[in-house]
Amino acid sequence: MQKLVGRWLRTDSPYEIEIREVGPDGTLRAGYYNPRPINVAVAKVEDKDGTLCVFVELHDAGYPGSNYTLNYNPQNDALEGTYFQATLKQNFDVAFVRIPAER
Repeated sequence: MQKLVGRWLRTDSPYEIEIREVGPDGTLRAGYYNPRPINVAVAKVEDKDGTLCVFVELHDAGYPGSNYTLNYNPQNDALEGTYFQATLKQNFDVAFVRIPAER
């Protein structure tokens, strides 16, 4: 699960998920930026039959429970899944790619 640590950029917009730490219970220490910081209420990962499944729920102005449900794709080193936009009550297919670490 430690392979999830890093910064991830959404492929269709400048939105970013930063996973700073994975706890032993699957709790993630994470941030979300659009590009300004948005409050992350819940962030967790679990291994479902060998697939790392990430859930991030946002609670902030304009983000009343919007959330991401993402699966880690090791072949593409990407997070892929859906974004639930709570205000519109709509799901969108999304993907995040890893931002290379700065040297």
